[in-house]
Amino acid sequence: MTRIGVLALQGGFHAHLSVLRSLGHEAVEVRSAIDLAGVEGLVLPGGESTAQLSLLSPGLRAALDRLRSAGAPVLATCAGAVVAVELGWLDAQLRRNAYGSQLHSSEGLADDGTPIIMIRAPRFESLGPAVEVITSSGGEPVLVRSGALLAATFHPELADDLRVHKLAFGAPRRAFRSE
Repeated sequence: MTRIGVLALQGGFHAHLSVLRSLGHEAVEVRSAIDLAGVEGLVLPGGESTAQLSLLSPGLRAALDRLRSAGAPVLATCAGAVVAVELGWLDAQLRRNAYGSQLHSSEGLADDGTPIIMIRAPRFESLGPAVEVITSSGGEPVLVRSGALLAATFHPELADDLRVHKLAFGAPRRAFRSE
């Protein structure tokens, strides 16, 4: 994976760009269908899911659907997970702001030690049969996979831990140069 697009209509997309670049990917902001040229993966960031969905033009939505249908890896975090459900990309039911308001934001560790930062986080209420739980917290799923889509109810881009982005996109191939 080399070129990863980050939906940049609203929300916390800057942190994802930074993490992806630190992993060696070419990370680009996506605001229109044209911005998806050459993109091999996609991040749906946290923010306000209703605002993000309302800002999706029909052309951009169609281009995103084509990218997803082509099997490109997608990482959807917090509100991005809600967007993935609303777009029909993830067979799940979510409850928005299930862990409380912004005042109830928290940091902790998932059951496997993954750092989790919850900010007005959604909660998975139910998962379809093809959705696999990757990580839980207190027995509740917080990171799930459906094909090439990873959805997190937390913000991995805000932690000093790159495992979720690596799981979604791997490390880019580097050209071999002999010295």
